Amino acid sequence: MITRRRFLAASSASVAFPTASAKMADGALERTESMGHISRNGSRPSTKGPAEYFTGSVRVDPLFQVPDPGRVTGGLVTFEPGARSNWHTHPCGQTLIVVSGEGWTQCWGEARQDIRPGDVIWCPPGGKHWHGATATTAMSHIAIQEHLGDGKVVEWLERVTDEQYLKQS
Repeated sequence: MITRRRFLAASSASVAFPTASAKMADGALERTESMGHISRNGSRPSTKGPAEYFTGSVRVDPLFQVPDPGRVTGGLVTFEPGARSNWHTHPCGQTLIVVSGEGWTQCWGEARQDIRPGDVIWCPPGGKHWHGATATTAMSHIAIQEHLGDGKVVEWLERVTDEQYLKQS
């Protein structure tokens, strides 16, 4: 049986190791060794998707960019109805996780696909594709990709035409 005294002794023992924790200004402890770095909500400003790479209204919220030697980045991208990316490729591929709304994605030479919350899409390295909202419903997805060492995660190509965007097959 664990007594209150043993519980308090065990609890305070974890506070006695400063390498595992750091004291914040308010006196609370924040783990630093095992967590590495915590990026607080609101510390990474949203940006508007650049008009040279997107059609329509798009917001990009950066989520993470791991430090070297890691090569992974991730962001939350929100497309208003009718908005979409240009055709593009990724040197190491890309994973999309749809979190809200309804959208479309298409790989070059294939039919357009519907995407919905919970869908996970893998775009292979060098695969030419686009993604965005449907014509009537906004869509948000988390985009995760890697770079090869030069920091470049995407190769932007031509715009998706209205005809390509609206074509169902």
